[in-house]
Order: sequence, then C-alpha cells, then structure tokens
Amino acid sequence: GRNFHVELPPTHLVKRGKYHSLSISLSLRRGETRKTEKIDSDRKKRKEVSSIDRDRGEEREKHHRHNHLQQKKKGKSSAMASKQQVRASHILIKHQGSRRKASWKDPEGRVIMNTTKESAIAQLKSLREDILSGKAKFDEVASRYSDCSSAKRGGDLGPFGPGQMQKPFEEATFALKVGEISDIVETDSGVHIIMRTG
Repeated sequence: GRNFHVELPPTHLVKRGKYHSLSISLSLRRGETRKTEKIDSDRKKRKEVSSIDRDRGEEREKHHRHNHLQQKKKGKSSAMASKQQVRASHILIKHQGSRRKASWKDPEGRVIMNTTKESAIAQLKSLREDILSGKAKFDEVASRYSDCSSAKRGGDLGPFGPGQMQKPFEEATFALKVGEISDIVETDSGVHIIMRTG
C-alpha cells in the first residue's frame, strides 16, 4: 500500500531513525486499517449471501406450501366432482317435435317425422310397464327400441355430472335412487325413461 509521509521541520531531520520508524509505523497502521476494512467487507458480503440464501429458503418453503395446498384442494375438488356424478341408462323415443329427426335405426327420419309426441309417449309407457313387470329387461329394450346411439350399449350413458345433460334429464336422474326407473321425461331430443345405475 502507499505510505503516509509526514513532513517534519528541518530541526528534526537529524533524527532520521525516528522519522523512518514513524513512517513505517504509519504505513503499517494504514495496512491494518485496509485489512480490517477487507475483513468487515467480507463479513458484510457473507451476511448478505446468508440473508439471500435465507430469503430463497423461505421462498422455496412458501412455494412448496402453496403447491401442497393446491394439490390438496385439487384432490378435494375431484373427490367432490366424483361424488356429484351419477350413472344412468335410458331409452329414447323421438317424434316430430324432436330437434334432430333421425337416428341410428331411422337414418332418414321417415318414421320419426310421422310419430306424434303422444304416440311416442304411449309406446314408451308400454315398454316401461314391460320392464317393471319383468317381461323385458331394460338393456334389451334399449338395444332394440331406443333412438339414441347408446342403444348399442344397452342404453348406458356412463357417468356424468351437473351441466352435462339437458336440464329435465339431469334433474330426473339425480332424483332417482340407484336401480329406480323414472316416469316419462321430456327433452328437446324426445321422450325418455331413465334408469339410474350408479
């Protein structure tokens, strides 16, 4: 480092030894001061680094806690969603008033366009009585008579939740107990009987 040079009056020049030692002493002290400053600076840096590490650690912990809570919520919401789901099978008979006047068994809609709503209801009531009396099985009747493509699966629609079906259909299904068969339910698709299966 640079030395501190002290200007001494000419009368003291004779004591060069003392002046020299004073110059060295001041130089050493300056060196010690710089050394102390360097140590203080290093300590400060270490303190800042440890503070940053601590902050990062806290951030990581916050992030981990947030993710854990999100997963917990997700788990709860999916459990709730599965609780709200039902499963059902149905038999659909279409008529002149149906929004889509065609089906897998009547692709051109010739029969459907000539079927009144009243005759569709009468046909469905008769099929319902056969099922309730044990003359016929629900899935067999669905496979043969239903205008819905689910006929291929014996009328099974699989599981569904709120908002996935037309409102009258949804309300009727949720009101049933498992194994119960509904009365005639009317929707834009036609007339249905529904059996809740889950």
